Amino acid sequence: MKQCIACGMPMKSPEDYPLGDTTKNYCKYCAKPDGSMQNYEEKLTSMTEFVVKTQGLDRQVAEESAAYMLSKLPAWKKERS
Repeated sequence: MKQCIACGMPMKSPEDYPLGDTTKNYCKYCAKPDGSMQNYEEKLTSMTEFVVKTQGLDRQVAEESAAYMLSKLPAWKKERS
């Protein structure tokens, strides 16, 4: 089973991939409508919103948490300090 390089989500079936393209190494939640991968700022924003929604954290704390989570993933190695 593949894991998304941009958010860590397990990708078990074609429905988990952008536009059903199982050759991609990122999931549908990390893709733009055209199937290309979101950039770091786009992913940070969407991950922050996800953390606020699912964990109820303050936006600033959620963004710090999202940035930390993203820093551990292969897609964002260049974004690490």
